Amino acid sequence: MAALHTFTGNIHIMIQQVEISLSPMPRGFHLITRYIEQELPGLPETGLLNILLQHTSAGITLNENADPTVRDDFESFISRMVPENQPYYIHTLEGSDDMPAHIKSSLFGAELTIPITNHRLNLGTWQGIYLCEFRNHGGSRRIVVTIIS
Repeated sequence: MAALHTFTGNIHIMIQQVEISLSPMPRGFHLITRYIEQELPGLPETGLLNILLQHTSAGITLNENADPTVRDDFESFISRMVPENQPYYIHTLEGSDDMPAHIKSSLFGAELTIPITNHRLNLGTWQGIYLCEFRNHGGSRRIVVTIIS
């Protein structure tokens, strides 16, 4: 973890950074909120948490944290929206799931910013952080978390 302290007039800004490695997960949408929270240092009273997924064939998003069928529906929908094995794909050397994974990653995005309030992530009641694994065998994934307070 790295920490940077910046003084701007009477305002003291603290920036902390944590790198998190996620074990390989199967293709699909995986709730990772608790895992990320466990890897974080103590959170400030208020601030912002930025999450960057360092990959171009996976994504990160916020959505329903209670009913796992939502994650199944996401996978069904996005696989129909961006199908594999299409004749118009040119980038095919890494497998039939690779180019669709890059497109899906761009659609979902690789970054989230979440407010911190009272030393906790200020998520809605039913919100959770998803790792969106778009590859059949994506391997481990790296996340950089930056805490600004």
